[in-house]
Amino acid sequence: MTNLDPLLTASYHYELPNELIATHPVHPRDHARLLVYNRSDKSITHARFDALESFLPENCGIIFNDTKVIKARLYGKKESGGAIELLINRPHDAHTINVYIRGRVKEQTLLLFDQDLSARIIALHDDGSRDVHFYLRDTLIRFEELLPVLDRVGHIPLPPYLGREDNSEDEREYQSIFAHHEGAVAAPTASLHFTDALFDAVCSRHPHAFVTLHVGSGTFKPVEAEIITDHPMHSEYFNISSDALALIQSDIPLLSIGTTSTRTVEYYARTHETHGEANLFLHPNNPPQRINHLLTNFHLPQSTLLMLVASFVGLDETHRIYQEAIKEHYRFFSYGDAMLIR
Repeated sequence: MTNLDPLLTASYHYELPNELIATHPVHPRDHARLLVYNRSDKSITHARFDALESFLPENCGIIFNDTKVIKARLYGKKESGGAIELLINRPHDAHTINVYIRGRVKEQTLLLFDQDLSARIIALHDDGSRDVHFYLRDTLIRFEELLPVLDRVGHIPLPPYLGREDNSEDEREYQSIFAHHEGAVAAPTASLHFTDALFDAVCSRHPHAFVTLHVGSGTFKPVEAEIITDHPMHSEYFNISSDALALIQSDIPLLSIGTTSTRTVEYYARTHETHGEANLFLHPNNPPQRINHLLTNFHLPQSTLLMLVASFVGLDETHRIYQEAIKEHYRFFSYGDAMLIR
């Protein structure tokens, strides 16, 4: 791959055999494969995730994302009887929730779900999303009151490319062991490879801290603009803990666990905001300023996540790494294998 323009969306296309899309998790979690890319000599090493510690730079601090996936997918019907599927995207405020709905709706349509839960459409947006208010037994409820109801009637919002319904295994596996703050509708997937033992081993040797970024469904939205900088980057709620802030403000090299941790830290590096809405788009023309190393999974073609990887290693090297991963039959996407950029 040569002479690719990093500002053209088409430059981020690659062909992936369907059989390399991981539809189920690996057991145990840390037996996933690990591709290690060393930027100093552009070498690629193949390993297993439970060997991660032996590849980490000795003096680096580590940033984790402790967001927790909620059961954001609901199946119900319109008051008129037609079936619908609703996917929560993110709350705008305590009562107004942005969602995607499969099924035709208009403003004021009432949607009915199990256990006396209902939702009323209050706005339709050009991007295909809708705003709703949720009600429990006809009483308007806040987002935090909705969460325990979702636990009972909702479904794990598996990515669409998995091509299957969620099951009880996904309730355990599509969640990191350090998930704490509820609000994500997609898992920060690099985190899924950690077992308790591996997490403890890594953290015993490296300073570490948590940020929270509630991953929205926009993370799966492909870039449709011809020029990547014309893509309207989605925003997501974030919060940086005091421990994480101290680590970010220190002068030690940082490893981020996943693209979500990276975007959070890099948003702070540019704005000095410690909470709010982050909409940072990292790509080769907007590279990281604070994060030195990245642990991540293998991402969809023409996605902002693939462009983020290219912001660390360049577009040509990204293609070379991905072709090597395909040749070696790595498993791709959310339940797939991992890559360490060091």
